[in-house]
Amino acid sequence: MVTIILPPELEEVVSIQAAQQGTTPELFALAKLRGAVMPPPPQADAPGSMADFLADFIGSVNSSEAVSGASDLSKNTGRKFKELMAKKHRDGKL
Repeated sequence: MVTIILPPELEEVVSIQAAQQGTTPELFALAKLRGAVMPPPPQADAPGSMADFLADFIGSVNSSEAVSGASDLSKNTGRKFKELMAKKHRDGKL
């Protein structure tokens, strides 16, 4: 940790500007120093949205190509669940 002693005229300006921004002189000075001496954060190589970034990883699958009748898997799910639970109950697996 480093302690920096400001001359009175600089301390006054920092205090006034910090108060105008609703922060403490210490946090104000730290932000100004950070902005002046720290390198800027790295920018993303490619501009675009998260959807653009994930475009090669998301999509849809035509399940009827792999499983006959699979295109209907999202239909009648309540009835299918009830039938499955009844079968498990009959088979003693519930």
